[in-house]
Amino acid sequence: MPITSVFTDLEALTFTVTAEFPAEPERIWQLWADPRQLESWWGPPTWPATITRHEFAVGGDGRYYMTGPKGEKAGGWWHITEIEPPHLLKFEDGFSGEDGEPSGELGSTRNTVSIDAVELRAGRPGTRMRLVTAFESREQFSELAEMGLEDGLRDSIAQIDGLLDKNP
Repeated sequence: MPITSVFTDLEALTFTVTAEFPAEPERIWQLWADPRQLESWWGPPTWPATITRHEFAVGGDGRYYMTGPKGEKAGGWWHITEIEPPHLLKFEDGFSGEDGEPSGELGSTRNTVSIDAVELRAGRPGTRMRLVTAFESREQFSELAEMGLEDGLRDSIAQIDGLLDKNP
């Protein structure tokens, strides 16, 4: 399991997931930059993602939906606010309606992804990826937590190792 820590800070209204991988930062960056790779892990195995728009640039928008085990669909959107390849990605995200556009349901979150070279066990080079999600309020955090935020992120990120094994 690549996840090394999960931390909730209710004072700062943030949720942080940290994971480490036996790959270079540029390889981990591609998991975000390439929409086909992103949809291979963004979403738990029981709710896989389909990326329909992926404008990977500052000011760019993303649209996707996840398909549940019974065929139900849950849509989402991204708006990229900062990119510094291959180390930093910032975006706002939220739920979308059937048309793929932001619905306003449950507001939006601000996300910061940092990707840094680290030394893993036994001195092997690797990468630490940290995803920090900032919430608008405790109520928003509580609602998303009840929907399975932590388990969903854990299950999603756990798929990255398999993707790296298949496509180093």
